[in-house]
Amino acid sequence: MSSDSISGRSALPHIALFPFLAKGHTIPYIQLARHLRRRRLATVTFFTTRGSNAAFVRAALSASTENDDGPAPVVVVELEFPADAQGIPRGAESAERLTSAGTLAAFVHAASLLQPQLDATLQAAQATAAPVSLLVADPFLHWANASAARIGIPKVSFFGTSTFMHVMQELVPRHNPFASLHEGEWIKMATRRRWAVPEFPHIRFTFEDLIAPCGDGPSSAAAMVELGGKVQETVNGSHGLIINSFHGLEGAYIDFWNQHLGPRAWAVGPLCCLSPDQPTNGASPRPPWIEWLDSKQESGHALLYIALGTMSAIPEAQLRALADGLEWAGMGFIWPVRLKDIDLGAGFEERTKGRGLVVREWVDQPEILRHPSVRGFLTHCGWNSILEGATAGVPLAAWPMNSDQPFHAKLLVDDLRIAVRSVRTSNGTLRGPVTGQEISELVRELMLGEAGIEAAKKAAELSALAKEAMAEGGSSWKAMEEMIAVLCAKNQENS
Repeated sequence: MSSDSISGRSALPHIALFPFLAKGHTIPYIQLARHLRRRRLATVTFFTTRGSNAAFVRAALSASTENDDGPAPVVVVELEFPADAQGIPRGAESAERLTSAGTLAAFVHAASLLQPQLDATLQAAQATAAPVSLLVADPFLHWANASAARIGIPKVSFFGTSTFMHVMQELVPRHNPFASLHEGEWIKMATRRRWAVPEFPHIRFTFEDLIAPCGDGPSSAAAMVELGGKVQETVNGSHGLIINSFHGLEGAYIDFWNQHLGPRAWAVGPLCCLSPDQPTNGASPRPPWIEWLDSKQESGHALLYIALGTMSAIPEAQLRALADGLEWAGMGFIWPVRLKDIDLGAGFEERTKGRGLVVREWVDQPEILRHPSVRGFLTHCGWNSILEGATAGVPLAAWPMNSDQPFHAKLLVDDLRIAVRSVRTSNGTLRGPVTGQEISELVRELMLGEAGIEAAKKAAELSALAKEAMAEGGSSWKAMEEMIAVLCAKNQENS
């Protein structure tokens, strides 16, 4: 275990952050750390593991702290991930390396072996001039509740998902939709029969939406059900819940959670709405993909951005069908492809050159979405991507695949109406294949159709509300201050 010093800092509250070891979970924690520091609300210690995870965190944090006069930089503490963890690929210290839902459950268990190192670091900090006032941890790290209790500090859960998802995770089991199906019937009815929780009847799920997050096959499903139960238990056993959202986006669900479910939720987002970091070196070259976007803006082209997440392993045949659909739609696009050697079909990139760009390197997704030439977003419905799209005012087309994504797609289409619709698979299941023809029709509906125009109007309205929430005196601005006052004040008095 290695770290920067966590002692001798200011009299501000000292907040420790510990995200789950996956980029999609880590990014909002980095944004939270930046927000706390910029607003001088707290000093921050950030827990992660050595290697690529620590490098990713340090690079992201350093980009926002160079050449400023803010309080002490965020301290990064590096824990040693177990080298011999069972059930996961050797050397996998980030969930992006995993291949199935069952493997995810094993990875979550492996992360629990970090608890002694966390406990020792927190305990040592309590004997310094800057004891930890509050622990913020991902509910996948379910053992962190006990770690905080052991040293007598409050612990808040912060899960990178929507309030809508938190609410539905509580309500769906209470009403048990599967009880209405006869034995053996649920498979046959999974894609046809619809169901709604009585509290929010306008959101109607298929049974496929409800079972999709449970993974492939009985063993994966059992592992994910068990993990989901631990997550809910961890949230309910916390002193509060941080939500990366805002009242203009999810007011009904935030209010319902606080009035009927709990523990207290503080909506402090969208954290991606923070002012973009400025380059520290004005001479740094602009990435080629930004220059390409600029050229499209100058010529008046409207572009579609495609991003399907970092956790889903999409078959090569499906990516080729996506390429076919983009070509047939005839629309301009920018598409980052993670695997450099992936085959998108013979001649695809040459035939679409000029109106489309395939990028085989890291891109800054928020910067792309903020670019004026980007007018649509085909997304897997990860919560970070949804917030980035909504903040930029870009309408969406939904392609949910697993985890919380099917629930988010329902929120986008049926409630917020910032997405035209969800993609239609060939066999009616979320994991089924999607044809090039369907992609072509969906893209044209988003970029040219009446539904796309209406979704764009809604997205623009939400963008304004997001900025208002994060501005000084806005609902999210106040919620952050209130959370720290409620949870950190008593600890500071006792320190």
